[in-house]
Amino acid sequence: MPTIKRFSNVTLYIFGNDHVPPHFHLRGPNTQCQVHIETLQVIRGRYDRRDYAEAVAWAADNQALLCSVWSDLNE
Repeated sequence: MPTIKRFSNVTLYIFGNDHVPPHFHLRGPNTQCQVHIETLQVIRGRYDRRDYAEAVAWAADNQALLCSVWSDLNE
């Protein structure tokens, strides 16, 4: 479970051998969810709005990196 980025209250992970669609996981005290890399929409789970906003702002600027890491770990 590679850590991709740590934020104030959550950490962004991408797991190897994970299910499609390509997504990342956010985990923290008030957040545990999966976010679709392409749309940046929550696939499942619960989240704190501020934690989600901080992570998705970074993810929007780093989608190519997230896609690359997903591909390396899952193909």
